[in-house]
Amino acid sequence: MLSNLAVVLFRPKFSANIGSTARAMANMGCSRLIVVSPQEWDEGRARALATQKGQEILDSMTVVDDLAQALAPFQAVYGTTARTGGWRKGLLTPETAAARGMEAVRAGSGVAILFGPEDKGLTNDETKVCDRLVCIPTSEEASSLNLSQAVLIILYEFMKAATARAVPAAALQSAEEPGEPAPAQESRAATHKEREALFANLREALTAIDFIKDDNPDYWMLPVRAFVERIRLKRAEFNMLMGLCRQVKWAVGAKRPPKA
Repeated sequence: MLSNLAVVLFRPKFSANIGSTARAMANMGCSRLIVVSPQEWDEGRARALATQKGQEILDSMTVVDDLAQALAPFQAVYGTTARTGGWRKGLLTPETAAARGMEAVRAGSGVAILFGPEDKGLTNDETKVCDRLVCIPTSEEASSLNLSQAVLIILYEFMKAATARAVPAAALQSAEEPGEPAPAQESRAATHKEREALFANLREALTAIDFIKDDNPDYWMLPVRAFVERIRLKRAEFNMLMGLCRQVKWAVGAKRPPKA
């Protein structure tokens, strides 16, 4: 049902929570689990919480050491956060994220849902690699959720969206920010790896023309990244912007390539 959807656990602290997450995934029909640098791995404790169907997910899960490696093949990455404020703006509810995410899945894109460590969640730097952030509404008096609870809630919304009829483009538009375009179909979505390469080139080009400050370019790049992520970059647009970056860097001192 959710074959193009993956749950990514970044540095989870407890093996039991990995097992409970696998159980929640099995309940909601999501089978792809990626674990990045687990702080503890006790197979017995994980299996004890996974139940039979969850154990099948544990058998096929992928374990990697690097977050960029885990996210590289996906066209869309939804990060989860319980904290708000600062750069953590425009947060999506699980329902809205699922509506958008399932449109991408139906179009053939790979979608990852990223969860941070149980005690701290994702840092500001780690949220930068996410297209959008998802926040589960909770009581102000008790806002902390167990990792597997959070996974279950978000996957429940994705399962609902998967079993519903495709959302009309006009309806999806109303759930997004004003002026945000509906997904184009002329080319596939740019992958996370491609977008990160673009951001690196944009940072160099914009620093070269003094559009962003060179003392802390990552900070000044935050609104640029947020803008690019909102437009749902396609591969053709990625190629165009990469070419633009090359021309900008040439214009401020790089050698002009010879004419063909």
